[in-house]
Amino acid sequence: MEITYRITVNDKNKYENIHSILKNELHISNRLLTKLIEEKCIMLNGSLCDTRNSFEVNDKLVIHFNYSENNTNVVPTKMDLEIIYEDDWLLIVNKPAGIAIHPSILHYADSLSNGVKFYFNSIGLQKKIRPVNRLDFNTSRISYFCKMCLYSRSL
Repeated sequence: MEITYRITVNDKNKYENIHSILKNELHISNRLLTKLIEEKCIMLNGSLCDTRNSFEVNDKLVIHFNYSENNTNVVPTKMDLEIIYEDDWLLIVNKPAGIAIHPSILHYADSLSNGVKFYFNSIGLQKKIRPVNRLDFNTSRISYFCKMCLYSRSL
């Protein structure tokens, strides 16, 4: 998973360094930006870069999101997930009535997030469980999970 951004004349006139582009054009959160820097995931023209550095017009900025995240706070539970859609960034499942979205004291290992964690483990995806929408226990509807978010809170 990656984002590629080609630096423009407008960027050159507006920003002084790569950090500014990441924050203002790509809207990457401070927490995620720190993680990307620590994991050495930001490349400029094919080389690891210091985000404090300047840039030139037509430089190619690539941000990789293929690092592992600790997701041990959710217990994996095997369950049949009805996957409606999936790509590198998003998982959409049909949430049946009678199941919680988030783990809790009453639903420590039987929430939809527990099933998504099991699924992520089965495909080798080491990412946090990030439900996007909240639905009531007895509501059945489509539920969204981010595989990677640029600026989101996580379980």
